[in-house]
Amino acid sequence: MALRVQRRAGRLLRKKCPRLRRGDGRWSGNHGTWNYQLEMPPNADGFRCGPLRRAGFTTRDAAEAEMNQVKELLTIAGDDQETAIRIVDLITATVRETKALPDVGTVRRKVRTWHDLSRSITVGEYLEQWLAGRKALREATRRSYAGHIRLYLIPHLGMIRLDRLRVHDVDRIFDAIDELNDTITQARASSGPKLRAKVKGMWLIGPAAKQRIRATLRSALNKAIKERIIEVNVASLIELPSGKAPKALVWTEERITQWRRDLVEHTAKMDARWRVLARLESAKGYGERINRLDAYIGAPRPSKVMVWTPALTKQFLERARRHRLYAQYHLIAFRGLRRGESCGLRWADLDLKNGTAAIRWQITQIGKEMFEGKPKSDAGEASISLDTATVNALRAHKARQNTERLAAGDTWTDTGYVFTTETGAPVSPNDVTEQFEQLSMEAGLPPIRLHDLRHGAATFLLAAGYDMKVVQETLRLSSITIAADTYTSLLPQLARQSAEDAAGIILNADSGTTGPV
Repeated sequence: MALRVQRRAGRLLRKKCPRLRRGDGRWSGNHGTWNYQLEMPPNADGFRCGPLRRAGFTTRDAAEAEMNQVKELLTIAGDDQETAIRIVDLITATVRETKALPDVGTVRRKVRTWHDLSRSITVGEYLEQWLAGRKALREATRRSYAGHIRLYLIPHLGMIRLDRLRVHDVDRIFDAIDELNDTITQARASSGPKLRAKVKGMWLIGPAAKQRIRATLRSALNKAIKERIIEVNVASLIELPSGKAPKALVWTEERITQWRRDLVEHTAKMDARWRVLARLESAKGYGERINRLDAYIGAPRPSKVMVWTPALTKQFLERARRHRLYAQYHLIAFRGLRRGESCGLRWADLDLKNGTAAIRWQITQIGKEMFEGKPKSDAGEASISLDTATVNALRAHKARQNTERLAAGDTWTDTGYVFTTETGAPVSPNDVTEQFEQLSMEAGLPPIRLHDLRHGAATFLLAAGYDMKVVQETLRLSSITIAADTYTSLLPQLARQSAEDAAGIILNADSGTTGPV
């Protein structure tokens, strides 16, 4: 340890500077600049690497602190000469590039887990490695993860060293998403066609989507913790709005009446906007009238998740009876299959004689591509019972399909699926949804999502007096809690019946002759 001294009138005073010593003759710890020199261990050939020299410290304590940090780094290797050389090389390279020493905790962790000391992986590099290593993912899940990584995580975090990722770095992702949401909302509300064109095809990122983006990062960082690359999962420390699903509501008469008023107003606004576009950009083929289905689907509704009453469901099925996919809608409405599960159903998985169906596959669609895979969860892969009406609907559908096979001749492809196109190919999930929406509108019904037919099937089981366990098993839910949270308060009839039953206990009780206490 040594001192370097101040200048006076351009001349170095060195050790003659009167302020370098205290009154008792000892060195002053906070005057001049301090430096240290520390001998490094020999390399593999037995030659010394030369001393580490560092200068410019304003106090003796600062110089001693860094020198002790170097000593601590060297002690990590213990008696392992090869590791000691790797650490010396790391110290030399880091000081040369950053003018600072490597972090002791990081070096200790890398040595303990046999990671390369000379290379620090970035968040982007690790995320790509992590996704490539997930071999058992369903295709839809893989594409979802890849989208989160490509669109949100790498653009905002990709160049950050994984071991230096902090909470505020992750916060920036969701701040940027909120800004984008504001831009999209403002552009859509604008009357300027150019501004709206900029956000065409873009969608708002809601609370549930934010939770999924965060879950992708959190899953990857959990793997990094297991590999001992990092110690803390910063994605778990982020606070986000709840991604809880919206509350399901039933289409009551009052809600339907209000929806019809809102539909008229919504249609008028859309029609006026399209008339303006027709005048401004007629060359692009804008029509003078809006599409009825667009207005029907886009009109405001009380909740994103709406359920038809049994009477409304029956009205839909009566309208859909003439459609070639009637049996598919019937199956979803009566037995609560998911859209992809109904599309992936094969005749080999049906036993119409005994009234059972094995749910073993599902077809998912991403863009124009379709993928077959296992059901959404392990609970989803199970056998369900079929009622007589559903069996009859499937028998009629099979007869129709045989007629289509004969009509198609050599163009028919025998895929074995229950629900197919006129030439035997599996039906597109998106086409099933589009046809459902069209049939709903033609039936004069308030809109619901195709998935809400599944919610209706669960609700009707409850209305028939069956408990949550039956609902869970029929819909193949992974937890009875999901059924309880989603379906307990749906049908008004259920709520009224529970109120009547509770009142009856009091009204029908024997008052007896007990006197005052």
